[in-house]
Amino acid sequence: MAVKFAVSFGAEVTMLSHSKSKEADAKRLGAHHFALASDPNVLAGLQNKFDFILNTVSAPHDYNTYLNLLNTDGTMIVVGAPPAPAQIPAFNLIMKRRSIIGSLIGGIKETQEMLDYCAENNIVSDVEVISADKVNESYERMLKGDVRYRFVIDIASLK
Repeated sequence: MAVKFAVSFGAEVTMLSHSKSKEADAKRLGAHHFALASDPNVLAGLQNKFDFILNTVSAPHDYNTYLNLLNTDGTMIVVGAPPAPAQIPAFNLIMKRRSIIGSLIGGIKETQEMLDYCAENNIVSDVEVISADKVNESYERMLKGDVRYRFVIDIASLK
């Protein structure tokens, strides 16, 4: 959804991923560029490039890797929740006036504004609809990372 929103706002969007398999998704979602974050040479070429990074990663990872991709006055907003606290040396923020902030979900007003914006701009979620009897199988797939991007349970299947 972040890629779709950013493109609709007119941003030049680069999707970063550790998985080469997400490159096709990046293009389908509208990203202008794709960068393989697991490749140190790719990351070296992106140093000081971005004004804004939306960090959605909930797995353990080094925030500093991504902070170093921010330009002067760049901001990384964190919406993923890794299990351990991030270790961020102050100089990674101070030297380029970088910021790191977090966000959760907005209130009812913000949610309604977002839904209205989605309706006006034809932005929809990518989901895989499952029947209720597939919940356990879907949970196992989720643990393996085999879902693009959300499962939605068809309530009609509960009959």
